[in-house]
Amino acid sequence: MKALHLIVHQVRAEDRAFRRNPTAAFFTFTFPLLFLVLVAGAPDLGGLDGTRFYVPAIATFSVVNACFTAVAMNVALARDHGVLKRVHGTPMPMWTWLVARMVHSTIVAGALVVIVIAVGALLLQVPLPLTGVPVLVVAVILGAACCCALGLAVAGIIPNAAAAPAVVNAIALPLYVVSDVFVQLDAGSPLAAIGSLFPVAHLARLLHVAWTPDLAGFDIVDLLWLVGWGVAGLLLAVRTFRWEPRT
Repeated sequence: MKALHLIVHQVRAEDRAFRRNPTAAFFTFTFPLLFLVLVAGAPDLGGLDGTRFYVPAIATFSVVNACFTAVAMNVALARDHGVLKRVHGTPMPMWTWLVARMVHSTIVAGALVVIVIAVGALLLQVPLPLTGVPVLVVAVILGAACCCALGLAVAGIIPNAAAAPAVVNAIALPLYVVSDVFVQLDAGSPLAAIGSLFPVAHLARLLHVAWTPDLAGFDIVDLLWLVGWGVAGLLLAVRTFRWEPRT
């Protein structure tokens, strides 16, 4: 109970810090909606209406952006500014700080997905994923946890805060292309085969199924891929994570 209280307290602190940085908060919530509006007029894609494809695709982008990109960049920045070193010197167990950071990022990702769903329904007339709500909830929570773990792992290998945007975007942008996020790929294409090795493609697949369960149905293998990558991310983070800036 004491650990839970510390986590809740730290999540509130993370939320206050997030809201007190309005520029970062604005772009965190604006980028997914901007991409959604830009691709709203896309033509039919493999029998799917363009908007119906891109709503779950942008929901995937929202989860990855809030939990992988933001966590990796913010942790690297906090480390270089000495914030992590000061936190490490407090009586609070360090794992509670990391869990709180992941929980807050998951909350932001969930809020983003809800906003994307609402905009898609109100402006683009994309049906709500009512029959796919269980898959949607599980996919967002598990996908967010996986991306947060990988974000912490990548933060450990980023040499300094100045290199964080380049390193993170060099990892994320190619994955968006091969994971049915920015473009829809043929199932048997080489790019789709490459994307299936990484967690973003499996998260995108789960979210697409939440909107269109008649496409392929729920596949437990997608969840196992997310769990496997999440565990691998945590193991790598344990080995690479640093509380103090690199010399």
